[in-house]
Amino acid sequence: MFRVPLESLNALFTHLAQDMETFAPIRVGNELNYARYSSGANVDLQSLKTANTPKDLILPQSEDIYNASTKAGKIEIKPAQSNNAPFVIFGIKACDIKAIGVLDNIYLKGDFVDVIYQARRESAYLVSLTCNKPAATCFCAAFGLDAANAGGDVATWICDEHLYLQAQNDKGQKLLVKIEHLLEPADEAIVDDKKKEIQEKIKTLPYGGIDLSRFTPENTLKLFNDENWEHLYKACLGCGVCTYICPTCSCYDIRDYEGKCGDIHRFRCWDSCMYPDFTLMAHGNPRISQKERFRQRFMHKLAYHNEKFGEYGCVGCGRCVNKCPVSLNIVKIIKSLGGAQND
Repeated sequence: MFRVPLESLNALFTHLAQDMETFAPIRVGNELNYARYSSGANVDLQSLKTANTPKDLILPQSEDIYNASTKAGKIEIKPAQSNNAPFVIFGIKACDIKAIGVLDNIYLKGDFVDVIYQARRESAYLVSLTCNKPAATCFCAAFGLDAANAGGDVATWICDEHLYLQAQNDKGQKLLVKIEHLLEPADEAIVDDKKKEIQEKIKTLPYGGIDLSRFTPENTLKLFNDENWEHLYKACLGCGVCTYICPTCSCYDIRDYEGKCGDIHRFRCWDSCMYPDFTLMAHGNPRISQKERFRQRFMHKLAYHNEKFGEYGCVGCGRCVNKCPVSLNIVKIIKSLGGAQND
């Protein structure tokens, strides 16, 4: 284990940024988002969560798939070039680390391997950061996450005005070698005490006791037909905010536009299952009502994903609890359909 003084972090980021793109939680005014580091950027590792998520960097909001052009009467198709340049995402909380694992299941271990996602994912170095001050809206523990042991390629903790770092795999070890001149050996006992402190804080959070026992594959049909959907969906605006701030939402649309000289550019962009035109086909939409779309979103998070991959599609980050304009978030759905140990 190693450590670096917090006052030396800008030097650490500057050094990393010379070798590869480096992204970190950067504050601009009241906004905290993952952004590319440049000299003088206000990196904020003390605040809990960014408004956006690391998903933005691994599965961008829009990206090219291929370009098509006509030359000498023949159609020429050029796939988009994969970006294999290494990059670092610094300061990822345990919920967002787990969320990337959820995306990995979908894009790398599902029915096909998405080569565009694969290239970007393999190029990414993930540096996690333990939550020093988990919020009341956090409920990662309900999904089995340990906020004190976030994982990633390199795990970090903030203790006694230092950032402590520990490689979690060979990839993480390679990253630490790049900054070894800035690091000094550290005592693991200090981090162990910090872990225990955080784990005790997690136990006091109000949503930590939500009951997921009903959300099992054998109950999928019962959950689908639960009468509570009839009243739950009515407050939903269908705005899609919950899907765009969610670190695990993976749905996208594919669109084309015509460029110069008639060239066709095909790209994909995030989409939301809360919208009426989502999955719209020639014959119509299989989910024609807001109730059906609302149910689809939460069944996907709590039932379908678990049925296919053996894990939930929610990581308890609490962003939807903070951002839903009508306070209709996944915690309320879980309580309504499955009960809760603590209210």
